[in-house]
Amino acid sequence: MVGIVRVIFFAGFAVASALVIASSASADDSAGYSISREGDLIQLRAGCLTRTLRVSGGRVALEEIRVDGEPLAAGNGAEVSFRLAQAMPNRNPLELLSGKAAAIEVVAGSEGGTDSLEVRGKAAEGAPEATAWINERDFAGNTWDDGFDLATVVITSPRPGVRRLMIRARSLKDPVLAGVSVNLVYEIYQDHPVIRKWVEFHNNSAQWLRLDDLTIDAVELRPAFANQTPLTPSERGAGSSIVGFSNSAQSRGVIVASEIPSALRRIGETGASGYAPEHFEWVLGPAEHFTSEPTFLYGFSGEVTETPSARSLPLDRAVESGFKRFLREHVGVAADHTEIPAPQWSSWTNFGPALTAEIIREQADLAARCGFAAIVIDDGWQRGRQGIEPDPATFPDMDALAAHIHSRGLRLGLWVSSFRQRDEKDFTALPDAAVSPEVVRGGGLAMGFAGPWSRYFADDLLSLHDRYGAGYFKQDFTNIKYGDLGAGSAARTRKESILRGLRGLFDAQDYLRHNAPSVSNEITHEIYWGTPGVPADLAAVKHAAVYHIPPNDYSGAGDPKQRVGSPGWERRDPEKLRRELLQGCYNARSRLHAHRGLPLEAIEYYGAATVNWQGSLTPQVQDRQVASWLAGAPMLFAGDLASLTEQNIAHYRQRFGIVRRLEKDHGIYRHFQFSGVPTPTDVDWHWWGKLDEDGHGAVVVLRGSGGEGRRAINLPWVRSGERYRVTALFGQRELGTFDASQLQAGELLLELPPMGQEILELSAP
Repeated sequence: MVGIVRVIFFAGFAVASALVIASSASADDSAGYSISREGDLIQLRAGCLTRTLRVSGGRVALEEIRVDGEPLAAGNGAEVSFRLAQAMPNRNPLELLSGKAAAIEVVAGSEGGTDSLEVRGKAAEGAPEATAWINERDFAGNTWDDGFDLATVVITSPRPGVRRLMIRARSLKDPVLAGVSVNLVYEIYQDHPVIRKWVEFHNNSAQWLRLDDLTIDAVELRPAFANQTPLTPSERGAGSSIVGFSNSAQSRGVIVASEIPSALRRIGETGASGYAPEHFEWVLGPAEHFTSEPTFLYGFSGEVTETPSARSLPLDRAVESGFKRFLREHVGVAADHTEIPAPQWSSWTNFGPALTAEIIREQADLAARCGFAAIVIDDGWQRGRQGIEPDPATFPDMDALAAHIHSRGLRLGLWVSSFRQRDEKDFTALPDAAVSPEVVRGGGLAMGFAGPWSRYFADDLLSLHDRYGAGYFKQDFTNIKYGDLGAGSAARTRKESILRGLRGLFDAQDYLRHNAPSVSNEITHEIYWGTPGVPADLAAVKHAAVYHIPPNDYSGAGDPKQRVGSPGWERRDPEKLRRELLQGCYNARSRLHAHRGLPLEAIEYYGAATVNWQGSLTPQVQDRQVASWLAGAPMLFAGDLASLTEQNIAHYRQRFGIVRRLEKDHGIYRHFQFSGVPTPTDVDWHWWGKLDEDGHGAVVVLRGSGGEGRRAINLPWVRSGERYRVTALFGQRELGTFDASQLQAGELLLELPPMGQEILELSAP
């Protein structure tokens, strides 16, 4: 065996790794975590999860996958599949684009109580391409020896606690593919039952090629493991990024997770993961390469146990503990590297773009009195509602306004879009920065993230940070889904430009965070795909500290673009508004619970309405808002603060003070426990944990419109053998000291009125 030091570039980062090239070798420095080879068989062991591959000649096949010894997949699996085609003529397809497509116009609207877009023009197709793709050939690892005739195995230890397997298939004799190689890369991680995988393509031929129909992990789980549990939603054109596959008893299985962004992702019914064919292709010119986003399998196994209130499943216990820990340690969670700006208030609801500096001053003073930590000036502060120049008529002295906000102890957030007016400085610096065909909104043009403008955009945000002290950016407006092609784009086809555009968006986020680590960067479901757009996913939370999930919720706000008390408000029923406010609280809990596979402190649901019309916002409703948004972090409140009573202001301040102190003492935002207790309801009781590794922190309890007046609250997540002091913080009363076994058994009893709520603090006695 030969030791080699090499720098491997992956996903934009350089990682030094010590390589050991082996034909029959083992990398095993801890029991249960190893990569070994015997003859044609290679086995990856990651705790309860094992994967066995057969490498024979040029073929690479899946032999089996097991969890806790039970086979999940077996028998000559394809392992990877894709399609390659040749360009005719053999040139860069971008050089052969002809004609100019008609512009696409997008107009903001409202549908079903949330924001929408009307799209005018043909969004799916662009300028015709003169390139023909010929000699299309489909490949799968277990049958590709008609084109690939050599496989090399490399076992590495890139960093402590991580082991990597690379299987390189190279084409030597095929007249079309000669010079093309494919690397299958696998990683395992100490103390995590995970096998992570990605694919690298290298084109060292003289031929321009198109890669598409790429399935990174072509696993086919047995029908016995077909029970699926989405851990992020599948909606609005995007599949779930995290799906649990378990046996009928739900005692073991795997979580299939994809780091592919937005609507480009696909997880199949049998567990195969890769790119959605309708949105993905990549052009490989001579001497070019492509590295896929990773996907991974996370194994889980255990007993299904009955608790006093629900069933506790091994999948749920894995998600809320080890799975989340793996995301933080090895996948990446951007929110871990910045202060979470909660609670924050946004100007959008009840104001829309009709903003002035005077309005923001008024609202900032009220926000400070309420105890908000940050204020986000949404759409409406810029000249032409785009770019980064304040409107000289409505925001004549942005420096003074920013200073005023900071003087009130508030963090300043600014809304920014990915569109620019034709007379903006961006076009002077980068004349070709807009996408083609043009995407028009409000007279501005969609800009291309697949080219140098992505860094220009990030530098603009840095300039706002440097000048005004902006510490939060909400990035908005849809463009990438229509194609990110143009003279300034790195893409060669419209389909390829979608992934390039999303990667460019992520590059802008990483660049911003690197240069201003204190900044919290938010991307919206709109900039990530559409309006309403796609749910949050692993890719988004890797690069953005906050992801704004759909749909925007204006429950209880009245007219979402009109100040409280404007003409017409006299006809509004305060009781109806109160019911809507309560519905918004339930919506928030349900939407956050649907994303429970992700770190919920990175998920923003819009938004708790700070609107009081003739008593519609009672202290009880405020309590329900604070409790409901505490499934993650109480990130976003929005509404006309001038409508609040002095009682409302004092109540928000007192409740926000409780939450802020819990975050300071226990770091509650970055925890979420949900196993073994009821799921969200507005009819009966339900609760969840925000407890640290010692079982200290908060438990949020809500009663719906029904249920018993007194309920046993079981807490499965406390540490066995410990004792806990339990305090009801809303009710300001001590509930006693309990052994962990008592809390797990449901010996804690709580009384709440219908639609009541409580935050329990668990601390050391």
